[in-house]
Amino acid sequence: MEALKTAKWIANSSEAGLRSHLLRKTFYIKDNISRAVLRCCGLGQAVYHINGKNITDQVLVTHFTRYDISVIYNTFDVTDFITVGNNAIGVHLGNGFYNDHFKWGFNNAIWRAHPKLILELEIEYPNGETELIISDSTWLACDGPIVFNMMRSGEIYDARLCKKGWDTVQCDENDWHRAFICRGAGGKLRTVDMPPIRVVESIKPVKISEDVYDLGQNISGWIKVRVKGACGSEITMKFGELINSDGTLNDRINMLAHEGVEHIDKYILSGNGIEEYEPSFVYHGFRYVQIGGDAQIVDLTARVVHNDFDIIGDFECSDDMLNKIHSAARRSTLTNYMDMPTDCPHREQLGWTGDALISCEQSLMNYDIVKAYKKWMQDFKDAQRPNGQLPGVVPTAGWGYNWGSGPAWDSAIIMIPWQVYQNTGDKTLIEDMWDNMELYMSFMASMADDYIVNYGLGDWCAPDYDACPAAVTDTCFYYANSLIMAKCARLLNRKDLYTDLAKKIKTAYRKRFLDNDKLVKSQTFIACGIYYGLYNDDEVKRMADKLARLVIDNDYHIDCGVLGTKCIFGALSENGYAEALYKMITNPTAPSYAYWINDGMTTLCEQWGYVDRDGQECSRNHHMFSEVDNWFYKYIAGIRIDENGIVIEPCFVDEIEWVKAHHRDIQVEWNKEKICIKTEHSLKAIIKGKEYMIEKGEHSIWI
Repeated sequence: MEALKTAKWIANSSEAGLRSHLLRKTFYIKDNISRAVLRCCGLGQAVYHINGKNITDQVLVTHFTRYDISVIYNTFDVTDFITVGNNAIGVHLGNGFYNDHFKWGFNNAIWRAHPKLILELEIEYPNGETELIISDSTWLACDGPIVFNMMRSGEIYDARLCKKGWDTVQCDENDWHRAFICRGAGGKLRTVDMPPIRVVESIKPVKISEDVYDLGQNISGWIKVRVKGACGSEITMKFGELINSDGTLNDRINMLAHEGVEHIDKYILSGNGIEEYEPSFVYHGFRYVQIGGDAQIVDLTARVVHNDFDIIGDFECSDDMLNKIHSAARRSTLTNYMDMPTDCPHREQLGWTGDALISCEQSLMNYDIVKAYKKWMQDFKDAQRPNGQLPGVVPTAGWGYNWGSGPAWDSAIIMIPWQVYQNTGDKTLIEDMWDNMELYMSFMASMADDYIVNYGLGDWCAPDYDACPAAVTDTCFYYANSLIMAKCARLLNRKDLYTDLAKKIKTAYRKRFLDNDKLVKSQTFIACGIYYGLYNDDEVKRMADKLARLVIDNDYHIDCGVLGTKCIFGALSENGYAEALYKMITNPTAPSYAYWINDGMTTLCEQWGYVDRDGQECSRNHHMFSEVDNWFYKYIAGIRIDENGIVIEPCFVDEIEWVKAHHRDIQVEWNKEKICIKTEHSLKAIIKGKEYMIEKGEHSIWI
């Protein structure tokens, strides 16, 4: 049966306001059932109840897409919620990303409208008979108790407006009205298979100062409270990443605060004893929450929320600073995955393509994230223009095609499928994206001037934005994409149009940039040239020596933005300078990772120095500097994975006494005396230049 073929889009109101809406339907089940499946999509967000119970532990269940092209519906097995006799379905609708007042085009999105629902409940009886309950004009509707909800801001819940038993058969329906049939968002209904968003952890504050609660870590999610007070009393929760010197909340990082949009949730009490609240249609990025209002707090718990990925890798070593950086990188990755890889959970909450590309390798080492990438790549298909052009944020409402994009960002459409293949051996994502990858290569060619491209952001968030021109990094990605496309063509038995193109790009790059005396003083320039293979073999060692000298002469400080940082770890480690990288990472003074940790950060930051070029406070939770975590796995533990297989080749840094790491079925442990490798398949190990063939099982090699 084709899903949702007969169901109708229905709604409570045709006004695109900011409150929530309730929809309900009663139905009769004549006998015991064998199975019940609910297929549903509530735009922009929805909570589904049957007979007074939430049917799932998932939250924020509606997927964010280009709604005029694709609309994703959910499927839930609800067999255990159905009883013989009368039953009731209740759906609470919020605005989500669909009815969004956010800037950057979302407030004027062509799909934007009032919340709406499409749903079918398929009932199967033991005798094979089926019954279908669908959304149509027989449903009832009314206003919900949430009088304001905006995904990137907050929600206001007025418990005085609650409809008692709204999701049960006992509900008084006198003040409900018929739902009306409405237009959908326009996109094709489809489904996806990816780990859902859940409340993955509940944590208590570690410190309370006046009215500010410190959670001890930067998280994505919300606060759950139990409160009591008179009818009409209220509690407000204001969220932020920082506190001021006087202990008050600092929300300057919120780029919308100056427009009157802040991360605030509010609960207005009904006055009926102890009341419990946690939001349904919003999430925040925060470490601190400031509590206001005249209600009494009985209990307060922070709820950590993100996609619930399985952990497939971990790293630990004798240096606690590296362990803390590893933890910060992982936390930044997870708290920035909400159906898509976002830049930060407290501000834009957008799928910035470059951020996700740069952190892709470490994400694949840590988490079973492939299915989530497959969903996101479909979003790329929906966003790509007929000429191949891509926006800097995916999904988009139309913004980002002519600023915020560029080769280093757009290349996610090519490099993420390739990195998935390298890590897993699964080429299906490359096969699925091949036509789009070729289309983007055509767009790059149309933007090239004598094989040099220059239309991107460049080495974003570098201490010195002018040290390495965007044309350098853009052309590096053009070249790298060409090499990957050549490999993919061979993998898929397609015609290779890209090996010759790569040679021409390399020739043009070398002619334009290699003799530039200013550029050789840039860490990013040299690191990218080495990492992407734009130096000849006989030049690499000399350039790596220069790069190491730049780091050393800078008192072991990094001087790269996100693109240079992606490259510098491999460029130096492959050429014998892991020790210099270790000193750069653990440097106690800024700019460095250790400086962030010593300054109290529990996630990675957006800027090395916390402020941008204009002196504005920047995010304390970005994952785009997380290549350091890939370095822990790939070079310190030595788990190196590419399309040719797995090689164990650790870099033994003097200051590190021992290392323990695993990825999927590979375990590596080493100390100053020996290395132990446990594997479920054969692989090669290179230990201090000596090669070993390792068979399935556990092996020890004395150093």
